[in-house]
Amino acid sequence: MFPAPWLTLLLVLSITGSPVEAANSPTSVPITSRVNFSNGTYNFVAHDRARLQALRDRSKHGQRLIGVPLTNNYVVYTISVDIGNSPTSYNLILETASANTWVGASIPYQETATSVRTNQPVTVIYNSDFFEGMVLLDTVTVGPGLTVIEQPIGVATHSQGFAGFDGVFSIGPITLTLETLPLMPAVPIPTITDNLVNQNIIPADILGVFFQPYAGSPQESTGQLTFGGTDFALHIDNITYTPITNVPPASDYWGIDQGITYGATLISPFTAGVVDSSTICIAIATQAFQLYQAATGGQYDPATELLVISDNQYGALENLDFHIAGQIFTLTPNAQIWPRALNARLGGRADSIYLIVRDIGMPFGQGLDFVNRYVFMQRFYTVLDTPNSRVGFSATRLTEATTN
Repeated sequence: MFPAPWLTLLLVLSITGSPVEAANSPTSVPITSRVNFSNGTYNFVAHDRARLQALRDRSKHGQRLIGVPLTNNYVVYTISVDIGNSPTSYNLILETASANTWVGASIPYQETATSVRTNQPVTVIYNSDFFEGMVLLDTVTVGPGLTVIEQPIGVATHSQGFAGFDGVFSIGPITLTLETLPLMPAVPIPTITDNLVNQNIIPADILGVFFQPYAGSPQESTGQLTFGGTDFALHIDNITYTPITNVPPASDYWGIDQGITYGATLISPFTAGVVDSSTICIAIATQAFQLYQAATGGQYDPATELLVISDNQYGALENLDFHIAGQIFTLTPNAQIWPRALNARLGGRADSIYLIVRDIGMPFGQGLDFVNRYVFMQRFYTVLDTPNSRVGFSATRLTEATTN
């Protein structure tokens, strides 16, 4: 057992232990999507709505409320993580809007010679679901050459809503760990990327995120998470960076400022919102959505809660442009629609065309005026740059894919 003062410093500061062999260069690991059709059709619009409400509520009700049940999403990206020596492998949900990494939801945590108990309880509430348990220090490996020692992780004694998964691998800002240690609520918990840097395993606390658009398989597609920088093979342009917004509550997350045009029509002025991989549809402020609906001719479909358009309207669909840091990131007409091969999974008609842009349910000026969600990140390589407090984007070879 470590002395309490040393343990406090260990949790407050990133760990500086001796690294395992590493090249101190960006390193990539695969991530895999799992499509959630366990209950037949899936109302991801309801999930997105609940997720958005939780993002708002966190700023009103305290730091510990950070999201909604991640496993209820239509698509969940997972990463395989080894913990201990000899290690146990855990299949963890990749999450951008929280920062606590924890295990034990399905496969129990196995203590080994590298496990250190801290006697520090930890609790994270995901709206109606949660995990609670204890913080332990252990050796964590997320890929070849990516091993950290004495990494604080949550070990669940109780959890709800994570059936089929072993826990959560969080890549949100470290401030999202505040209020999760009941005995030390003002103390942040170092993230795995913090300690990969401080143990000299990667050069910087930077993550490159690549999600592959729908490619024809209804159950699985792949992506890649790069620790320490970007993977030049996955993006075709220079990275355009924009600072984290200073407008709350977006500033608590990977929040940015942007404007949006549809064709030649300005539908959203520069305003604050977030980048979030754990929801599907792009959500925009009510006034912007009304302009988008009028311009596309989309009609509300009660079965799916999405806008539906005709073949002729799809043929006339224009680009949806996101203006970020002086650059334009374009969602082509195909990128603005739901994959038609999966219409039945929404309870929709097989021959219909559904748009994936939704009303956020609030007017401009709320500090959360848009969410660039999974369908946006499928088309643009995304960089989460902690030391420079910024988010970056670049086109990929799949930005203009027509697989939907």
